[in-house]
Amino acid sequence: MKFAKVMPTILGGALLLASVSPAAAAPISDSSIPFEAPYTSEESILLTNNPDETIYNYLGQQEQFLNADVKGQLKIIKRSTDTSGVRHFRLKQYIKGVPVYGAEQTIHLDKNGAVTSALGDLPPIEEQAIPNDGVPAISAEDAIQAAEKEATSRIGELGAPELEPKAELNIYHHEEDGQTYLVYITEVNVLEPAPLRTKYFINALDGSIVSQFDIINFATGTGTGVLGDTKTLTTTQSGSTFQLKDTTRGNGIQTYSANNRSSLPGTLLTSSNNIWTDRAAVDAHAYAAATYDFYKNKFNRNGIDGNGLLIRSTVHYGSNYNNAFWNGAQIVFGDGDGSLFRAFSADLDVVGHELTHGVIEYTADLEYRNEPGALNEAFADIMGNTIESKNWLLGDDIYTPNIPGDALRSLSNPTLYDQPDKYSDRYTGTQDNGGVHINSGIINKAYYLAAQGGTHNGVTVSGIGRDKAVRIFYSTLVNYLTPTSKFAAAKTATIQAAKDLYGANSAEATAITKAYQAVGL
Repeated sequence: MKFAKVMPTILGGALLLASVSPAAAAPISDSSIPFEAPYTSEESILLTNNPDETIYNYLGQQEQFLNADVKGQLKIIKRSTDTSGVRHFRLKQYIKGVPVYGAEQTIHLDKNGAVTSALGDLPPIEEQAIPNDGVPAISAEDAIQAAEKEATSRIGELGAPELEPKAELNIYHHEEDGQTYLVYITEVNVLEPAPLRTKYFINALDGSIVSQFDIINFATGTGTGVLGDTKTLTTTQSGSTFQLKDTTRGNGIQTYSANNRSSLPGTLLTSSNNIWTDRAAVDAHAYAAATYDFYKNKFNRNGIDGNGLLIRSTVHYGSNYNNAFWNGAQIVFGDGDGSLFRAFSADLDVVGHELTHGVIEYTADLEYRNEPGALNEAFADIMGNTIESKNWLLGDDIYTPNIPGDALRSLSNPTLYDQPDKYSDRYTGTQDNGGVHINSGIINKAYYLAAQGGTHNGVTVSGIGRDKAVRIFYSTLVNYLTPTSKFAAAKTATIQAAKDLYGANSAEATAITKAYQAVGL
């Protein structure tokens, strides 16, 4: 079965420090809050001067919060206004000053100040007890050590961390056992003795491991590029030497070589004449710039974090390394073995996919397991594929270079690569972090139908084109989704994003609605 061959190396992983919601909670993420008419009150008249007050007035009227200190528990952590004039607010819940893992809410106000939708996962009042009154019995340092001990037991003595270890106290409701814990959330992120990035939930009362999962971002999914094409590169001159360093985009794009070793970032690439012959480096540098330009020109987003975060790329990692990954600090490319893969930086889809995982981490922060993880992979696929807009395939420029037309995934026909194209066929097992690379095909198909149109499962969709479709899906990602959003919530959020951008009765909103219906959502 082809899936068995592709699975270990399929485009992957999200760098998400995301969250899960209480299993028995009454989330309001799977559908918009219903309104007979737009929310209005005497307070809403003050929206122009005090929109925060409108948000809290609205929340105070919801059943989930009737007995809660809304202002004391829910803090606005982000505000933004999109090009259509819709205002977006993201809130996070705190109990006794301790953040509740995954408890986020997005609320959206139209141009007239009416609340149009509220999406998110928040626990009901009866599930908001905090263990040990929020007082930990171990230190953050103890939690970090517990995580490192477990990682060492798996891969051996750990090398230097890629990111400085830290631990944050959270209230965490564990879906598997239904219990609520006071935990430290930390991660182990190393390259030696093997690349590893694992997120840990350490019990803050006894130091035991409550939960853990791997989040390293594998893609296992003028100069001349790997495929022989000529590219123009932005570089920097330092004395008589040119550096593969672009200072014109955000806080910069820098490209290094690991020289077939595993230390990062490696050596900054240089040239004496500004003519570049390292083909993998040429592609990595050019495609990082193309990804930055895509987000900047189409969405006015300044880089991965919205604030011009430096993009650092390293090529020639390891020896014949059949992977690429984002480790939370930079993107890393192997050269491939020449048979299953060629150099990973040779495919703009792959570069855009991996860098989009960074965008996801700084926006919806979708948790990298089960349905939120499949959404994570799907949005990375959608954005990566749309940057190039050459076809509807992922990884076709690098996968099995001796087999023409082969690819890792297809947005137009996910079943070609053993992915489901409707929700009833979804994978429900535990492999692949709960099917994050498998079930992403369902959302990929919905995006394809919204953009291109077609009939699927008896539902006919009139396509709206890639440009409108990607704008709607991007707005969904950055403004509406929360860390624990599942497919039903994504459907509701995408439809609402289309309505807010193009109108409640628009062809665009209809196309999105029918596209999700076509995949069984």
